[in-house]
Amino acid sequence: MTRARIPITEFFSQESPIATEYRRLFQNLCKAGEKAELKSILITSAVTGEGKSTISSLLSITAARKGNRTLLIDCDIRRPAIHGLFQLERRYGLVDVLLDGEPSKDVIKKTAIDHLDVITAGKVTPHPSELFNTRTIDGMIQELKFYYDYLILDSPPVIPVSDPMLLAQAIDGVLMVVKAGETARQVAQRAVNIMTTNRANVLGVVLNNARNSLPYYYDYSNYHYNYSQTGDVNDNGGKTSGSSNSQQKNSNKFPRDGKHLTR
Repeated sequence: MTRARIPITEFFSQESPIATEYRRLFQNLCKAGEKAELKSILITSAVTGEGKSTISSLLSITAARKGNRTLLIDCDIRRPAIHGLFQLERRYGLVDVLLDGEPSKDVIKKTAIDHLDVITAGKVTPHPSELFNTRTIDGMIQELKFYYDYLILDSPPVIPVSDPMLLAQAIDGVLMVVKAGETARQVAQRAVNIMTTNRANVLGVVLNNARNSLPYYYDYSNYHYNYSQTGDVNDNGGKTSGSSNSQQKNSNKFPRDGKHLTR
């Protein structure tokens, strides 16, 4: 018997260490937006498997939980993941807008999180590289900015395809995801160079997989991260006991994404 997948929204506890890191990341983006408009953010990586889709999703949830009208768009039409993470239907999404001219507002899907909507990748197309036209993308982004405080785009990786370069022309800022311990420095640097050469506004880097690859002092467990009120209900539904700064183990089932570095 196949076990049903559980949507990402049910795992992301607001009191977990990972949620704290995402709030810090979002706050850094808000500060960057004080100097210039930052309503649309493209999240990409150098190569596949670095965690960009998870980071895009959790950052979108974080923004929405702050009361911001947030739209997450799956632009990785070759290997889309957003519909699976949120347990939504893939069909009727971005491809339908770009290929068939469907109004973007008609393909928006609601999620279980207040203020968070999603545009999934849409139907399968045999020629994805021909879809991304800078003028079409720019028109769609400008229209959606009118209805939302933040647009977060989950993009394909930079090295294998040219889609991120085309998308970035219409976007206010780009976040690069790097998987610590796996992505070679030269590969990550090449991806950044490709984007900056094409005049993309690279805001910084989100370092993923830090727990498994960096020295021990980068691990959350060294800092006794649990800071819930004594006697209150904890994430597991029970009562907390002892000191309020005692460590709560295994409170988060996600990889410890979201440690962020700025340039």
